[in-house]
Amino acid sequence: MMVGVVAINYPDTYTYERWHVTLLIIAVALVALLFNTLLAQKLPLIEGIILVIHCFGFFGILIPLWVLSPRLAASEVFGSIEDRGGWGNNGLACLVGLVGPIYALIVQFKGPDSAVHMSEEIRDASRVLPLGMIWTLILNGSTGFVMIVTLAFCVGDIDHVLESQTGFAFIQVFLNSTGSVRAATGMTVVIMAMQFCAAISNVATTSRQVYAFARDKGLPFSDFLSKVNPTFTVPLNALCVSLVIVSLLSLINIGSSVAFNAIMSLGTAALLSSYIISITCVRLRRWRNQPLPPARWSMGRFTPFVDTVSILVLIIIWVFSFFPLTEQVNPTTMNWSVVIFGGVTLLSLVYYQLHAKKVYKGPVTRVNVMAE
Repeated sequence: MMVGVVAINYPDTYTYERWHVTLLIIAVALVALLFNTLLAQKLPLIEGIILVIHCFGFFGILIPLWVLSPRLAASEVFGSIEDRGGWGNNGLACLVGLVGPIYALIVQFKGPDSAVHMSEEIRDASRVLPLGMIWTLILNGSTGFVMIVTLAFCVGDIDHVLESQTGFAFIQVFLNSTGSVRAATGMTVVIMAMQFCAAISNVATTSRQVYAFARDKGLPFSDFLSKVNPTFTVPLNALCVSLVIVSLLSLINIGSSVAFNAIMSLGTAALLSSYIISITCVRLRRWRNQPLPPARWSMGRFTPFVDTVSILVLIIIWVFSFFPLTEQVNPTTMNWSVVIFGGVTLLSLVYYQLHAKKVYKGPVTRVNVMAE
């Protein structure tokens, strides 16, 4: 988005280079790391500020689009489907297109997933966490739906928008709607601020996930990764390793944007895999009438039905997350994430068989020992 903003402000002088994005990724990751160390104790205040920006930013983008943008007919927005992938079937085109909205809902909107990894630092987590997850989904899901309907009305010429030099269709929509580079820049900066705030939260949740998994001896170099820095009272080693990994991955973009995008697209499949495994394990225990730990928040008699539907929907979306965007593919447009996903899964299984199964006990064992 930073590159897109520069592109519309300096269309005649700026030339895009892949290393620009790489440097920006490393810079954002580094600043997010500083927030999670030097300002770690202020994260609740920062989250409150993010909420205010989120609410005001929503209307700051929505109102200009409603007032200034030429609008398509409702029959075209709700009654037509654009199959730009050449699939030849509207249903299949919609299923392939599900991946983007799902990713936005669970990641880009700072969805319920992020809160889970911070559960050990939440007071009264057994009740506060599930309620926070549900209300996050309701708030972001409803506002996201309003925004995507608005964008559909204001998108205009789809071919022109998709060919935008900004790299982001919505930036071009802002520019077309307002007719002002400054206005489009301001609206994009609001989203950039939200994305940066999300990066801070994602770095925090990632470090806690690495720390917790290492504490249970589930990762290589677990003793190093599970240390908590006494000065900052955060898992500093896990934070620094996360920064190094992000920086190394971003370097791939310099050599091949195809390989870089393949790695980035793994996010949806990986998250969906974790949801499928977790929900399926719980559903199997219920189906077999095996005991589960007591829960303070429950969906009651609707729980088995919701679990079953969730698993089926997640499996469908998971399968289509490996599909390419178009029916006709070449080495550049192919979705190589399935190869990387399979490789990482294979390496993980080998590591588990050779070492991890001898030392990894799992969080349930730890909880049981603490309870005793």
